[in-house]
Amino acid sequence: MDPHSTAQDVHRCDLCETAIVHSYCDFCHVNLCKPCVVDHISDGYQKHAIVPFKERRSTLVYPKCKTHPHKNCELQCEDCNNIFVCSSCTASKQHKGHNFVEVTEVYNAKKEVLKKDIKELENQISPTYEKITLELEQTLANLDVGYEKLTTIMSKQGEQWHREIDIIINKMKTEISDIKKQHREILKTHLNQIKQVQSVIKQSLLAIREIEKSAEVSPTIEYSSRISEFSKIPPKVQVSLPTFIPKPVDREKLYSLFGQITPLSTATEENVLLKPNTTVRELLDEPELVTTIQTGHKYLCSVTCLNEGIIWTSGTPNEIKCFNSKSSLLQTIRTKSGYSPFDIAVDSDGFLLYSDWPTRTVYKVKNGETKKLIRLQGWIPSQLCVTSTGDLLVTMFSIDHTQSKVVRYSGSSEKPTIQFDDEGKPLYSGNVNVNYITENRNHDICVADCVAGAVVVVNQNGKLRWRYTGHPPVTMNKAFKPYGITTDSQSRILTSEKNNHCIHLLDQNGQFLRYIHNCDLEDPYGLCVDNNDNLFVCEYNKGNVKKIKYLK
Repeated sequence: MDPHSTAQDVHRCDLCETAIVHSYCDFCHVNLCKPCVVDHISDGYQKHAIVPFKERRSTLVYPKCKTHPHKNCELQCEDCNNIFVCSSCTASKQHKGHNFVEVTEVYNAKKEVLKKDIKELENQISPTYEKITLELEQTLANLDVGYEKLTTIMSKQGEQWHREIDIIINKMKTEISDIKKQHREILKTHLNQIKQVQSVIKQSLLAIREIEKSAEVSPTIEYSSRISEFSKIPPKVQVSLPTFIPKPVDREKLYSLFGQITPLSTATEENVLLKPNTTVRELLDEPELVTTIQTGHKYLCSVTCLNEGIIWTSGTPNEIKCFNSKSSLLQTIRTKSGYSPFDIAVDSDGFLLYSDWPTRTVYKVKNGETKKLIRLQGWIPSQLCVTSTGDLLVTMFSIDHTQSKVVRYSGSSEKPTIQFDDEGKPLYSGNVNVNYITENRNHDICVADCVAGAVVVVNQNGKLRWRYTGHPPVTMNKAFKPYGITTDSQSRILTSEKNNHCIHLLDQNGQFLRYIHNCDLEDPYGLCVDNNDNLFVCEYNKGNVKKIKYLK
């Protein structure tokens, strides 16, 4: 029986094809029984690597050297883009003075990466995709149910409309019935008046005829004619029937009054996979002041930072300043209008953005040149936030200071506006020009509404999630008025309260965690957090930026 065509529960020797395998040549990749091992290595070839069968494929198979084909490449040259080299190559002029690393080290390191990736794929990524697939399948399965509910609501609305129309028709019929009664009474009254005159005329006619037949002198002489009286015909009463004037059916208006079908909304929400090695950073028992940067601003409003330890500040006078981590002033920029900007931000490419309220424009400073990015009509740009996807969020208020809203921009293209909640009520105060804004790691949009005394948080589609209206301790008796706002790597939200000289720290669901009110904070205003979760706080009246460490 051919062993290669028969189902086997043991491995056979590749040479004799009958004996049970005992060893393995890691170089030639063949199964060997004990007797065949001797025959296999007797060909005089020096590269055979005989190992126990259970340890097969454990010997590394090095690539052959292209320059010296008889040698294996057991090294990599770090100065030549990590190309494989053999021992002869290392002694050549081409690689003189170069640094080399053993292939085994690189191989073992990569093996560890492979093991780690396999573990992460098996334990984290694949289950996550399975969960997403299951959720999508469930959503598809429930699709008909959702749309049936939608049509049921529409049918109920139609029934309600029919009831209201019936009520209107019945009301009008009642009005017509009342008018008919009035009409009837008017005609009856007039008819009675005419009949009374008729009766008098008949009586007069009978009396005249009696006198005419009589030979008595007195009645004839005493007769007085009433022809002139009866000749005055009473006025004719004309009562017109009421008319019903049906209004033309405006189908479009009727459609809009009946209700509205919102368009299909498709939003891509980033799935953040929490890896096993993700570090949850806990709060320090007491926040620590790291350094204080004296900016020279009379009134300091905004601060934003880059990953490289570069921070930008703005306030009055109308200067935007750039500092390094050692508090050294690197650059100063003046606005186009000559007035202080409402806010500053740094885009994903590291270029400065600022909102210039007199020109109603958001500018971009690139390579020393200031260019218009967004120009508004009827609205004034206020605070800025660059999102994780590179979009720009802008809070703005109407020129008459009656409305506020948040608009998302991709480049200069406007995306859907966030202004009202599900009940059509404004999300933000109207008479305000300081609505600082930030985006959380879960893509929530967080706004500090100073006039309303609230932090307003909506999801990326603009649906209200929660409001935070303060958690004042007994030592802080002034009303909650949030100004600056920022978020950290743990999706915690920090908002400054200038009046009470403190910072509120919240979790992503709006639950109060703690205050930051030490570090001699005075009039905290604009906030930002760098990539290491260091907090930068503007002290409005002092013009200082304080760098504070609050996480372990």
